[in-house]
Amino acid sequence: MSKQPQALQITLGQYSTAGVKPENQDFHGAIVPTGASLHLKGVAIALADGISSSAVGAEAAQTAVGSFLSDYYATPDSWSVRQSATRVINAANGWLHGRNISSLNPDKNAGLVCTFDALVLKGREAHIFHAGDARVYAVHSGSAEQLTEDHRIPAEDGGSYLARGLGIQRKLDIDYRSVPLSVGDIFTLSTDGLHDFIRPDRIAGIIAAADTLDAAAKEAVTQALAAGSDDNLTLQIVRVEHLPDASSSEALLEVQSLPAAPQLSAGDTLDGFRIIRQLHASSRSQVLLACDGQDRQVILKVPSTELRGNAQHINSFLLEEWVASRLRSDHLMQAAPRSTPATALYVAMSYVEGQTLRAWMADNPTPDLTAFRSIIGQIIAGLRAMHRKQMLHQDLRPENIMIDREGTVKIIDFGAVHIPGVAEAAPGVADFIPGTFQYTAPEYLSGDMVSWRSDQFALGVIAYELLTGHLPYGTAVAKVSSPTDQRRLTYTHARTYAKDIPLWLDAALRKAVQPDPVQRYDALSEFLADISAGKPNIAGSRRYVPLVERNPTAFWQSVAAFFALSTAILAYLHFSA
Repeated sequence: MSKQPQALQITLGQYSTAGVKPENQDFHGAIVPTGASLHLKGVAIALADGISSSAVGAEAAQTAVGSFLSDYYATPDSWSVRQSATRVINAANGWLHGRNISSLNPDKNAGLVCTFDALVLKGREAHIFHAGDARVYAVHSGSAEQLTEDHRIPAEDGGSYLARGLGIQRKLDIDYRSVPLSVGDIFTLSTDGLHDFIRPDRIAGIIAAADTLDAAAKEAVTQALAAGSDDNLTLQIVRVEHLPDASSSEALLEVQSLPAAPQLSAGDTLDGFRIIRQLHASSRSQVLLACDGQDRQVILKVPSTELRGNAQHINSFLLEEWVASRLRSDHLMQAAPRSTPATALYVAMSYVEGQTLRAWMADNPTPDLTAFRSIIGQIIAGLRAMHRKQMLHQDLRPENIMIDREGTVKIIDFGAVHIPGVAEAAPGVADFIPGTFQYTAPEYLSGDMVSWRSDQFALGVIAYELLTGHLPYGTAVAKVSSPTDQRRLTYTHARTYAKDIPLWLDAALRKAVQPDPVQRYDALSEFLADISAGKPNIAGSRRYVPLVERNPTAFWQSVAAFFALSTAILAYLHFSA
């Protein structure tokens, strides 16, 4: 039996009290999920402290922590921790601030305001979110390192007031940082009623000496009260017991020790799917046409025998169905519905009856602009659905685009998709190694930052090839290995190959495939608008395009001919004199 991947495991201790005050306006909580949620979202711990001047401070703190812990786990699995948490915290801030400004009492010191700190442990990294004067510490060998900065402003009377917190302003500027995790790491979250009255190194010593973390939290609170604390006191302590393997994703993709699917032939059945025929077989997989119990045609992919022991290949293989099951678009391949749980290692995808864009291009070497716009527009619709989920396709090319019998364009093959949320949980699962350099954005090869604009580059190359039958940079992109190489890429105008392409359309194509990602379109919708406009919409698109740009070869041939002619004339004049 293969070794099972080790999941993230923590020990948590917590204690909170009103102290000498009549009401505890601190609120804290934590969620330690299991299964896929543990791998995809991680462990979340949160702490809030309502301002003491407000009678509704406790309500603000409870709202902030409660909404964070519930809403964070409701965000898409594909989102990164930072995106998920920031969205949720800002939503809570907006709600609290909206309640405050609609209140008859204009005094913000009497409103729904609180400090807020959250710690999310996911994969092998800790993510910290902070606003206010609660604190997060990392405890190391009897000492403590403060990971947050107090947001307080000194007052004229010698005191201070809260400069940042939930509910104060319409827009919240929340601090964020991340730190790598190691087994044995300890983190603390505390309110000012505790850390203002007991030194951090003393807390570290209490943790080291206590039998349990709950006992340590209570003892630290007791000592802070003895030292004169006049506020509410809360302390949360988290210790990392185990970390997932750096490249583990079997649990992430909810696949346990499933046996490899057998070699299948026409007439065989597997989990309610009946095999119709084999469509393709390679060194990587066997692809089969099948039908389910409702006579719907589906595609089954079975990993090849040679690669079933290759964990990275299997992870990428399984990722395709995981991605397809989380996307909803008429222009994206869908996962096939299953009537029973899988009993073997394979993926089931919807069947698209039609032809690849590559085959369509061979049948339509000179498409009209109406067909061109329809195809590109549908690809954009699919890409936008992916990008809204923070997913990058990364392998967009004519072979990975299908056109069905009704003319609907669908993007397929999600094996190279990059998903921030998955990458955090299992580094290496979604890493992209270019396999087809013709459509690969140069930043993948130069080391520049990769983003959704990288998919835009591939789309622009496809659009260029649809109209011209050629590539805008030929084979030069494959030779890029540095930013300098990237900057040296020279665009060949589409009109070089197709004289009837309007200048404004050539300009749109050129912008979509700019070597520098920043110079590409700011939105795919802008690219679609420009290729659909029927008139110049791009600054400078009406300008005269010199021959050196339109056809560099012809330009230099002309220059050479000119100098040859000039030399001949000068020689004739010299000898005639």
